[in-house]
Amino acid sequence: MTNKPHYPLFIDGEWAEGATRQTMTTTNPATGEEWATFACAAPQDIDRAVRAGVRALNDPAWRDMTQTARGKLLYRLADLIEQNAEALGRIETTDSGKLLAETASQTAYVGDYYRYYAGLADKIEGAVLPIDKPDLHVFTRRMPIGVVAAIVPWNAQMFLTATKLGPALAAGCAVVLKASEMAPAPMFELARLIEQAGFPPGVVSVVTGDAENCAIPLTRHPDVDRIAFTGGPDTARHVVRNSAENFAVTTLELGGKSPILVFDDANLDGAANGLIAGNFGASGQSCVAGSRGLVQRPVFQELIARIEEKAAGIVVGDPLSPDTHVGPLCTQAQVQRIEQTLDTARSQGARIRFGGSALDRPGSYMAPTLVECTGPDTETLRVEMFGPVMSLLPFDTEDEAIALANDTPYGLGSGVFTQNLARAHRVSDRLRAGICWVNTYRAISPIAPFGGFNQSGYGREAGIEAVLDYTRTRTTWISTSQTPMANPFVMR
Repeated sequence: MTNKPHYPLFIDGEWAEGATRQTMTTTNPATGEEWATFACAAPQDIDRAVRAGVRALNDPAWRDMTQTARGKLLYRLADLIEQNAEALGRIETTDSGKLLAETASQTAYVGDYYRYYAGLADKIEGAVLPIDKPDLHVFTRRMPIGVVAAIVPWNAQMFLTATKLGPALAAGCAVVLKASEMAPAPMFELARLIEQAGFPPGVVSVVTGDAENCAIPLTRHPDVDRIAFTGGPDTARHVVRNSAENFAVTTLELGGKSPILVFDDANLDGAANGLIAGNFGASGQSCVAGSRGLVQRPVFQELIARIEEKAAGIVVGDPLSPDTHVGPLCTQAQVQRIEQTLDTARSQGARIRFGGSALDRPGSYMAPTLVECTGPDTETLRVEMFGPVMSLLPFDTEDEAIALANDTPYGLGSGVFTQNLARAHRVSDRLRAGICWVNTYRAISPIAPFGGFNQSGYGREAGIEAVLDYTRTRTTWISTSQTPMANPFVMR
């Protein structure tokens, strides 16, 4: 591709190359060709972005802006995102390989996240306390927590950015958004809309780069007050260690290995659709991918047959085409890792019912795959695949299903397919996961909190309470007495 787009860094309201002038390229996963370049941040750039955030917090243009006015800026940003959803989706698809049908629709829906927090901006309230001492008026106020380091991955970046940026801006914070160096182009396009919406300089900066020069200096920076991270557990451990340098309040959303339980009384067509959506949707590159399918034994083979029948019509191809159901993976390294994991599963006795290998074509394509597992230790049931691989294992009893579902270090999503309402309540209450979908899967909303248990992280994104996580409570004491304060060394 000639005339590749180039994306500079966006810092303090200005577009600029990094201090070291280093650049990287990003590859179109559908073709394997480099299609764009971008500037890489150096530690000096990170320091400049954070300091710009500190300055914005003290600038009357942002500091003294009313909460209602902040909300109006977010409404404006939401409108701009919605108006540009198709163009943003096309860029994200080119950069990451996700289907245009999904990126465009998800980007349009992301506008509702910003509208949700726009509406909450002037609902962030304090309280007057009924204090137990006379002549004292005591009240609390929610203050912006400060500078936020928001670190997002490439796989659902518009959505995962909205869950951080929306509440942070509604609360009056400043944000340094660190985009994944794997596919950062949509984040820089979002920066153009943030600029167009009219946010004061320094309120939002967008950077990208490698760990040593970008992520580590950002998460260790002494002026960062809050870290919101989405990614993998290994990287998260470094983030937590870095936060010891600045004591930044930290939330982690780390993905997982989500179970989908199918009982013998379930609607099997609905269950098959749920498993396909939970594993092949977004080419399996989802933090809540339901890649551990646990199916009650009497319907195990019948459900496999229905999945095979439905999967036969799946079209793998160009993610820009409206006829495509599954696109490429973001990187070739993912394909190789999945193939190695499948080889291990085969050696353990697992049966590949369909798929099982990369496709012989340009780009990073992996065939949708169904693995029939022989036991809970099958490698594909233990490892987060991040690709279109579904693993199914039979169970006999409800207690066994729950034990298998909870036998994981993760705990983000889960699914239950049953027509028995009592069982739905009973089982969902016992699953160690932050989200449980019953007779559906992968539904999201700005109103519903999102987060995990165990090694799937801590903290919650979305929902009313998320905006409060970007504030600190300040308590003010005012004496209303006409008598001067007493001498503290005279006891009465």
